[in-house]
Amino acid sequence: QMQLQESGPALVNPSQTLSLTCTVSSGSIAISPYYWVWLRQPPGGHLEWLGAISHDGKPYYAPSLESHISISRDTSKNQFSLQLTSVTPEDTAVYYCAACATSTMCGALSDYNSWGQGTQVTVSS
Repeated sequence: QMQLQESGPALVNPSQTLSLTCTVSSGSIAISPYYWVWLRQPPGGHLEWLGAISHDGKPYYAPSLESHISISRDTSKNQFSLQLTSVTPEDTAVYYCAACATSTMCGALSDYNSWGQGTQVTVSS
């Protein structure tokens, strides 16, 4: 069973860069057919798809975030990462990494093949 684990700072200052890493075990991020996905859920809000990276390294981003999001991968560490620049308090959320075998997005979190437990990130000074 593939396992995913998010890591990164819990508190980020406004206007700074939010950086999170997802470590994947029991499965290679370079193997088809998976897409490696970042999602978030703000307090009292809905799950939001942020973007994904394919098994061969092609990134996909939500249009609303395209100007300040970057998703990359390190196949030697079996990790993929999220960077959000110029964050505001509205970026406060629980952030999840997930794996989808069919597309860049799978719908609800439970529709993904595997997902991490989520990590709370608060943007505040």
